[in-house]
Amino acid sequence: MNPPTVYLASGSPRRYEILTNLGYHVLRLPAEIDETPYSGENATEYVQRMARMKNSAALSTWHQTQQQPPEFPLISADTTVSLNNLILGKPVNTDDAARMLKLLSGRQHQVHTAVSIYWHNQTLHSLQTSTVHFAPLQDEQITAYIASGEPQDKAGAYGIQGLGGMLVQHISGSFTGIMGLPVYETTQLLNQCGCTPLTNPD
Repeated sequence: MNPPTVYLASGSPRRYEILTNLGYHVLRLPAEIDETPYSGENATEYVQRMARMKNSAALSTWHQTQQQPPEFPLISADTTVSLNNLILGKPVNTDDAARMLKLLSGRQHQVHTAVSIYWHNQTLHSLQTSTVHFAPLQDEQITAYIASGEPQDKAGAYGIQGLGGMLVQHISGSFTGIMGLPVYETTQLLNQCGCTPLTNPD
């Protein structure tokens, strides 16, 4: 039996890995968008708008070369970190990464991941929010972590699934949501599309 196929509007290796580990065959579609927050936009509004825009961008790219609609569900997602409603996106350089990590040190913050799935002329949406408590960080820890290169493409300048996990004391929520694609919420949406890798035994 062939695995179910989905399109992924993301270049994220973490989202790709999560979906393939769930048993999906994943085909990537490009989704280039402007990720600048709007003035006064809060973190949950922002992350949901990003997921929707990525989905629309991928769908637009698809229709430039294809006459028929996508034959498999099209998944997009976005993750952002917020601290007291301050959006912490991907750091622009090492100084920015150090600034973010110092802000997060010894404090709780939220990680929001929005998921959008296009299927049969409708788009399904989900938002998952987790709370992460960072340990107090020493300057030497921050410097060494930045030198690893891991913070470069991560919202909030850390990756919980990698070395950044050593900075985290406690989480409340979804580990995979913090990684970038909440498994429960995503599979619930895919179930609505009739696309699940789980089958009942004979």
